Amino acid sequence: MLLTREEMTFDFGGEKLDPARDHEVLEWMLNQFLYGEVTGIQVGHWLYDAPDFDAAKFLARQSLEEMQHVDNFLRIMQMLGCQPKPAHPAIRFLATGMMGSSWAEHVALEMAQGEGFVLAAFYAVIDTLDHKPSVDILRRAVKQEERHVEFGEQQTAKAIAGKPWLRRRLLGLSLVSMWGVKRLAQFMEKRLPPDSKVIAFLPAFLAHANRCAELRLQRIGVLEHPLSELSGAKRALLVAEAYGGKLVGGIGSLVMVPLRLLPFWPKRKRLTDTYLRDRHVTGFVLPAGEPAEAQPQEP
Repeated sequence: MLLTREEMTFDFGGEKLDPARDHEVLEWMLNQFLYGEVTGIQVGHWLYDAPDFDAAKFLARQSLEEMQHVDNFLRIMQMLGCQPKPAHPAIRFLATGMMGSSWAEHVALEMAQGEGFVLAAFYAVIDTLDHKPSVDILRRAVKQEERHVEFGEQQTAKAIAGKPWLRRRLLGLSLVSMWGVKRLAQFMEKRLPPDSKVIAFLPAFLAHANRCAELRLQRIGVLEHPLSELSGAKRALLVAEAYGGKLVGGIGSLVMVPLRLLPFWPKRKRLTDTYLRDRHVTGFVLPAGEPAEAQPQEP
């Protein structure tokens, strides 16, 4: 990844979340995680738009991992006596409302930024939850989240190469995502139990998560200068440009629908059109092992 574990770690001053004392807080937090992992179904949607065979394989694996994470959080909730409940609107917005409308938006907003935010939260729970069985589950899951973030970073960098207009669009949309995190921090500060010492740190933790998001955008190449150098007017312009571009693109797609039905009209290339030129196929890039060790086929 472009950020290290140390860079993404927030100092909670040695405070711990106690499963009994902080039950209400933990139930709320775990339900936000649960909703986020359930949105892993969105990954399957992007298999159709995967640019190459390796990306398609990664997404197929990720989709399964996200569903495994659902079971992981249900197991943790069961151990801690927590019940499934609706997620906060800000989480629903960040996980579903920010779903991309293109491959570049998906890998930038959902994988690099969105999963990066989740990863920072995983680290925080691992560092503060005083319940070893739950922490052990999260330590195993965090390795998968790190791979998801790294994939998003790499794919975003590829997508914006030579496309300054796309870089600006992704930056504008990322600013909206970071605004959603700020709204979540405001909710936590006002609504969650004030007697928890860890909760007292959460607004500062979310501000830290946004700083990590900014740093990731810089290292990917989406953000050329620190956000502190962008005026409010410039930020508003970037957001307007991003959503204006999405609106124009949406209208254009509707206009093109009848034309796409014509047999001679150029169609978007899918993996089924390009696989014979894909290096995975042409280079016989196979898993390590002997042929006899290959996965047996169903009869």
